[in-house]
Amino acid sequence: MTDIVIRNGTIIDGTGATPYQADIAIENGRIAAIGTITSRGKEEIDAKGQIVTPGFVDPHSHYDAQATWSSRITPSSWHGVTTTLIGNCGVGFAPCRPEQRDMLVRLMEGVEDIPEPVLTEGLPWNWLSFPDYLDALESRPYDLDIATQVPHAAVRVYVMGQRGVDREPATEADSAAMAKIAAEGIKAGALGFSTSRTINHKTKAGDLIPTLKAEEAELMAVARALKRIDAGWLQVISDFDDAEPEFAMLRRLTEAAGRKLTTTILQRDSKPEEWRRIMGWIAEANASGVDMLGQVLTRATGILLGFEISQNPFLGRPSFDAIADLPFEQKIAALRDPSLRDRILAEPCEDRLLARRVSRWDRIFPLTETPDYEPSPESGIAAQAARAGRDPADLAYDLLLEDNGKALFYRPLSNYTYGNLDTVHDMLTHDATIVGLGDGGAHVGILCDASAITSMLTHWTRDRVRGETFGLPWAVKRITRDSAVAMGLMDRGVVAAGFKADLNIIDYDRLRLRKPRVVYDLPSGGRRLIQQADGYSATILSGAVVSREGMATGALPGRLVRGAKTSPR
Repeated sequence: MTDIVIRNGTIIDGTGATPYQADIAIENGRIAAIGTITSRGKEEIDAKGQIVTPGFVDPHSHYDAQATWSSRITPSSWHGVTTTLIGNCGVGFAPCRPEQRDMLVRLMEGVEDIPEPVLTEGLPWNWLSFPDYLDALESRPYDLDIATQVPHAAVRVYVMGQRGVDREPATEADSAAMAKIAAEGIKAGALGFSTSRTINHKTKAGDLIPTLKAEEAELMAVARALKRIDAGWLQVISDFDDAEPEFAMLRRLTEAAGRKLTTTILQRDSKPEEWRRIMGWIAEANASGVDMLGQVLTRATGILLGFEISQNPFLGRPSFDAIADLPFEQKIAALRDPSLRDRILAEPCEDRLLARRVSRWDRIFPLTETPDYEPSPESGIAAQAARAGRDPADLAYDLLLEDNGKALFYRPLSNYTYGNLDTVHDMLTHDATIVGLGDGGAHVGILCDASAITSMLTHWTRDRVRGETFGLPWAVKRITRDSAVAMGLMDRGVVAAGFKADLNIIDYDRLRLRKPRVVYDLPSGGRRLIQQADGYSATILSGAVVSREGMATGALPGRLVRGAKTSPR
């Protein structure tokens, strides 16, 4: 007998090949055979009428904290993800000296919108060096596999202390010390080194991320260290405000490292076609043998707005701010008071940038039970208010009080300049992009884009009505084999004999996203947004069923991934 036999499923194998029907035998955590399986399994799963795919590989999440206190890496594991890469955007918690813990907590509280009490109570801090941190992760079982990167901000603070926090230029000795730590972390098992060069990453108090203006010499020291050990990739997020010199520097770093570099690609309203220029430079670099990739999301990057979460359209109005920190039930009771309502609606937001972010009514859309991430202008608050002859703020206030004050709005921020996802279509189909940026584990009070990996299958292969769609085999390949190859994990991402038995059995016709909701399940009762899906009949990790119909089975075969995997074995 084999461990598991999956029978009669339609296999979409992750290579882009034509789907076919066959049985799959699983033994000792590997796919043992595919075809007509005559032997019995200790467990038999009938997948007739369903698709069987590789487990999804997510190259961009932020479970650096959650993975130290929880074995369930939700919401990603609810969405068929069987491997995720943490430590992105230069932020994380290792290496860290005891006296520097507050610095990293303050940074992560701002960058990732994880409340300080959650981190203070939840983080065990049973590490000092980055290899120590890997040991701490390795001591826990998970419901998916976790791979890591060495985060630049933590390394900079570790080496430079307050000088690093203050963004002072690194000395030659500082750079050498950072390069040594990066190399040691990768040799211990990290898949790469990450850094942030965006002004959007700052503490809650507004202090900018320590790596924002790191000089080329500092980054070059790290790149050359990767060259010496011939391992790891570079992951970067940049604003590309001065795009040509910024990209030229990133290309020089990639050439010096002799390794792959991946960078975030977004469409900004202020420069809606700039991303195409950047992707053109990436294509030119690849043609010259310099290995670079853009990393893109399957939908607009955006936020959610509501009275129960971190942001809503009435922030910055003095009368709202006066009650903003009340317990939720008390806040909703206060907001139902007609006199307070009138005062809030009569006041302007005192922060113009904030007002544009949270109350641009033509770009704010009610989020229904079946969320629409490509909403039409006609469904926006501005259009609804015009049809009703009401002020948009007046309408928005009442809509947000629905569902006992738990109603949510969707606010696309980037990738939505033209009011549709045609730009995202072009990003996804570019030869030099991979699918990522879901940010699972981060921004827990304003978004839940870990679910965007499910959108690749629901929206882009089946449900889209406002433009072109993709074939299912191609879409599956993009979130399985393509990501695994980019990350250097050649043992997964394909349904084939010898490969790791990470699989999803999906009732494709029933696959759909549920509406995001708020739960209070973080340490110290911390709040986060979660989003589940229907249609994942089973997720199998390392040959064990970890969930059925979105419910955990109790199996936790997930482990820390140490280093690249050059072959299925």
